[in-house]
Amino acid sequence: MKEEALPQNVRALGWVSFFTDLSSELLYPINPTFLRQLGAPPEAIGLIEGSAEATASLLKLGSGALSDRMARRKPLVLLGYCLAALSKPLLGGASAWPQAFLARLLDRTGKGLRASPRDALIAESCPPQARGRAFGLHRSMDTAGAVLGPLLGWAFLQVYPGALRPLYFLAFVPAALGVLTLALLVRERAREVPPKNENGALFSLSGLSPGYKKYLLVVGIFAVGNSSDAFLLLRAQEGLGVAASQLLLLYGAFNVVEASLGYLAGRLSDRIGRRPLIAAGWLVFALVYLGFALASRAWHAWVLFLLYGFYYTLTQGSQKALATDLVDPEKRGAQLGAFHFLVGLGALPASLLAGLLYRLNPAAPFYLGATCALLSAVVLLSQRPFK
Repeated sequence: MKEEALPQNVRALGWVSFFTDLSSELLYPINPTFLRQLGAPPEAIGLIEGSAEATASLLKLGSGALSDRMARRKPLVLLGYCLAALSKPLLGGASAWPQAFLARLLDRTGKGLRASPRDALIAESCPPQARGRAFGLHRSMDTAGAVLGPLLGWAFLQVYPGALRPLYFLAFVPAALGVLTLALLVRERAREVPPKNENGALFSLSGLSPGYKKYLLVVGIFAVGNSSDAFLLLRAQEGLGVAASQLLLLYGAFNVVEASLGYLAGRLSDRIGRRPLIAAGWLVFALVYLGFALASRAWHAWVLFLLYGFYYTLTQGSQKALATDLVDPEKRGAQLGAFHFLVGLGALPASLLAGLLYRLNPAAPFYLGATCALLSAVVLLSQRPFK
């Protein structure tokens, strides 16, 4: 039977993420190098990246609940993408790492405001049996931008070697295109909003189903060891000898894997279930992190980053789709916010700890990540199906 085409909103939001990730991933591989040039030590990088993700997570929790109380989710999503676009030139203009810290916080504030309402909007734009495809397509479009961004950055640095700062201003252009695509092509009908006295608090754990609580617990175990990818890039450059300009190609190659297979993984999760794919992805993560702990050559980084792409392929769309399956439809934005919150909540202690461990022994944070991922996969597979 031929599958129906996904709705326009899903496809348009995919293009929004394409442009936004093109902008973000043009910069992300060089952020650790740029921060080092601004005088940031490893623990400061951990603080910056961990705090940025924690900020995003706190806002994802509140923004999802807030969008449940609004007749339309789109205004909050639009504001989030606008703030992220503005953060790019502000980061490029930083003269010291504390200024860059503030710009990164603004970027993640934008992500925090948009992520949960956007995911709820995707879920509400398609039938339940197509959610895996919808989130898989969204993730693939997101990652396609993440492939093109590093390639454009690499090409720029071939013409202007070492000119990192101008890239941050260049990145504003695709970010602005994403904002325009959202403003012009995404349509949303006004929803009926429950009276304020029926909503209660913005968020409460008591409203989560037992199955969803179990799922969040397992996700939380994994998050403890899932430090910022900035440490993978630092390890590749400082420990394995990958040149700064080559980091862009390295990160682009990693994203090719996810962009190529993300949609297929989403379809597969609709057919066989989400849990097997998530557990397999966490096992791949454990293998990759163990590899980074033991690696000693530049080519090792290339193999490991390509393998790392399979972790993202197997988990990113499937984790969101499983969360969507388990939430209360009447509180979808708020309860999806709980998922995003927990994922990012672990980012601050995980990245701070990784920064401290990296200074003591560059292999240490990767041993921790591998252990947490392996434990999470075992616990996930040992649980009965979530309900």
